[in-house]
Amino acid sequence: MSRQKRSAVLLAGFVGGAAVLHFAVPKAFDSMVPRILPGAPRAWTYGSGVVELALAAGLAHPRTRAAAARMTAGLFVGVFPANVQMALDWRQRPGPQQVAAWARLPVQVPLVLWARNVARGTDRA
Repeated sequence: MSRQKRSAVLLAGFVGGAAVLHFAVPKAFDSMVPRILPGAPRAWTYGSGVVELALAAGLAHPRTRAAAARMTAGLFVGVFPANVQMALDWRQRPGPQQVAAWARLPVQVPLVLWARNVARGTDRA
């Protein structure tokens, strides 16, 4: 398996795993939904899980990989406000949880770059 294909498959697994967590432990994700969004947080949790499942499937298939990778990069940018909301909301939690919440923020950058690189590699193939 080529390095580029391996990267795409790993990204698909990462996104698919996150999707499964949205359904397995939705309460953890409900608390991250920015309060400014309309509707119930659980609807946003499940909705984002469905989107992640679709993106994972798209990343796994060579014909849809490039488009899915670009959309995945967009998703990682789009969920950044939820991660900021979580960090702000968790200011009163124990120290290790606060550190984890703030540590999520810079992690978005390599995730966006990973998805972008999968898209670019697929475009060249």
